[in-house]
Amino acid sequence: MKITVLAENTSRNDLPTEHGLSLYIEADGKKLLFDTGQSDLFAKNAQILGKDLEAVDLAVISHGHYDHGGGLKTFLSINKTAPVYISRYAFEPHYNGERYIGLDTSLENSDRLVFTDGETQIAAGMTLYSAPDMETADDRGGLNMLSGGALVPDDFRHEQYLLIEENGRRILISGCSHRGIINISRYFRPDVLIGGFHLHKHALDDGLTAIGRTLAGFGIKYYTCHCTGTAQFEYIKPVLENAEYISTGDSIVLQLKSMKL
Repeated sequence: MKITVLAENTSRNDLPTEHGLSLYIEADGKKLLFDTGQSDLFAKNAQILGKDLEAVDLAVISHGHYDHGGGLKTFLSINKTAPVYISRYAFEPHYNGERYIGLDTSLENSDRLVFTDGETQIAAGMTLYSAPDMETADDRGGLNMLSGGALVPDDFRHEQYLLIEENGRRILISGCSHRGIINISRYFRPDVLIGGFHLHKHALDDGLTAIGRTLAGFGIKYYTCHCTGTAQFEYIKPVLENAEYISTGDSIVLQLKSMKL
């Protein structure tokens, strides 16, 4: 399995960046796009990195925020066949405080979209979960949704997670982990977890260290990015040794038979 970062907040190789996430996944003979960042940057970087978006077999939008689905229109214009799996709640209005951070609702009626809820198998060994029975973090980070005409704390029912099972190993892809990275790690217990931890607003303090220690206790290999925050990652790295930060242009290859990661 190979995962290439098309868009992320940082870069180690002079590729352009943005606040967002897009991953190009090659697994079990399938090519999958996980999120599209906030613009067409993922497509420009895909061309630079030699990744053919026209050949993508299927796509996933992890949740209804612009920095993960903002490039959806671009993808639909480039790739004419791949289904796009997205939560049936993703086009509901979402806000950071009072600032709209949702998706382009003009795309909601595209016949390319496959709306998901609960558990959806999208290919052999690839399943999307919204995990409605999983706990949600108490701290919503100021993120809201519109309910009954009023802004209320987001319940993140629009967030979904991709579990890839290959050679007896479980790899979980999470966009932002808004419902809590500890909750998600505990719920799925994957061998590998790739995605943002949504810790970028967290103070560099003992509470953050405790989160790192708890994550380390699960025995999971982490590849993190985007909303984790680079300062927060460096702060918890001493207690979370089994974690690496991935940036725009990076590729990781998982040798799943031996789990040499």
